[in-house]
Amino acid sequence: MAELERSDREAVERLQDAHRKIKAELGRVIVGQEQVMDELLVAIFARGHCILEGVPGLAKTLLVSTLARVMSLQFRRIQFTPDLMPSDITGTEVIQENKTTGERELRFIPGPVFANFLLADEINRTPPKTQAALLEAMQERQVTVGGRKHPLEAPFFVLATQNPIEQEGTYPLPEAQQDRFMFKVLVGYPERADERRIVLETTDDRAVDLAPVLDGAQILELQQIVRRVPVAPAVVDHALDLVRKTRVRGADPVPDFVKRWVTWGAGPRASQYLVLGAKARAVLAGRFHVSMDDVRAVAKPVLRHRVALGFAAEADGVTTDRVIERLLEDTPPGDGPLRRDAAVAPAFAG
Repeated sequence: MAELERSDREAVERLQDAHRKIKAELGRVIVGQEQVMDELLVAIFARGHCILEGVPGLAKTLLVSTLARVMSLQFRRIQFTPDLMPSDITGTEVIQENKTTGERELRFIPGPVFANFLLADEINRTPPKTQAALLEAMQERQVTVGGRKHPLEAPFFVLATQNPIEQEGTYPLPEAQQDRFMFKVLVGYPERADERRIVLETTDDRAVDLAPVLDGAQILELQQIVRRVPVAPAVVDHALDLVRKTRVRGADPVPDFVKRWVTWGAGPRASQYLVLGAKARAVLAGRFHVSMDDVRAVAKPVLRHRVALGFAAEADGVTTDRVIERLLEDTPPGDGPLRRDAAVAPAFAG
């Protein structure tokens, strides 16, 4: 297994320090939601996009805008509505007259997608044609308008929100588009003590002056460090085992509960994101190796929007998260000679 260079190790230590500072600054504005913050930061440093699902009023927009401020990045928000057009997202070309030559020429007016942090608020409120306007931006980090490619400034991160309780007049995201999101993060109600603090802090006239922790160039450097973190073959195989067991139509054997509840399993992007998410989680904790526990910790946000359940699951009252929990129970970290091999033993330890 290749070792990290000394400069990379120093960068990992800087990333761990930045992680602590970012969470401290977020904690001055966002109350609770520790797991949500952790999962968002893992996705950001792994260069992934997120779907954030939760009822209104849980500070999803505030969390993203605050994170952008702490990271000195440009934040824009698009409210998705049934009449939103693709050009309202990507931008459009307009005809303008060149005052010097008198000739008319096309000029591109960039849309709100040209930002570092893009909040796609209630993305399932707009038809698929407009939802798809984000696909090229998310995957290729560019948009094409009038046959011309316009690159987006890096880093680029899309956070799409969905309301789980109001489904009338919505357009569920196509599977192909959901697959472009690294994580689906669930935002729950705050604990009583946290909600009490929220009420007290948001009903006075206090103003919070946030201190920037990172800038765009530093984030890009740290994203590259995450990808250079070594990962043991046993850890990769564990990620593959989890993903391949969801495929009822695959070549590998699957558990009986998967055959009963799952109609379609996760694709190869799930395996990639399990490993990338595990790498980011490890370095954010200041570790130079990736463990199986890191893979298992990101299994729910990676898999919950990639596993399609059938009627039997609905009849049994089973959620996607419950299927993933059963999958983790059915796929424990392996025991055997690898665990006793000092060269790879860290891969099994948290």
